[in-house]
Amino acid sequence: MNRNGVQPGRYTASMDGDFVVFLIGMRINKLWKVHKWFPPFVAMPKMLRELRKHPEKGLLGARLSFGGRTVTVVQYWRSFDLLEAFARNPSDPHLPSWRAFNTRVGSSGDVGVYHETYRVGPGNHESIYSNMPIMGLAAAGTSVVVGKRTESARVRISK
Repeated sequence: MNRNGVQPGRYTASMDGDFVVFLIGMRINKLWKVHKWFPPFVAMPKMLRELRKHPEKGLLGARLSFGGRTVTVVQYWRSFDLLEAFARNPSDPHLPSWRAFNTRVGSSGDVGVYHETYRVGPGNHESIYSNMPIMGLAAAGTSVVVGKRTESARVRISK
């Protein structure tokens, strides 16, 4: 790895067992309504800090990205049960934030939120990272050098 964190060459991600990919995001529909979108905007970093402090809650890794008015977080979880337990636990930061969002924003259309959840079993994922820092699924699991036996996407996804 060089000083920029880049791993020269080709790598793939290895994950043991099942895992969950969870996409969650928000869209600022009315930019001028800062009082509506700012609270959910700052809620996600708080949740991620809490999850990083407590790995037993099941978060394996997360990556935040911005695209126009939309903020998206890709999360990798050990299981759906652990993701759901975090989302529903009133002692964790998600449920109070979700309730506050519904009270403050509701169906006004000022701010949009979404999530998508995918259960992934062994052999049902593949990845490639060429000259990249360790990120995404490779950061949530293990970064592994691509060899002759893992050269193609078809081979990697059927392992």
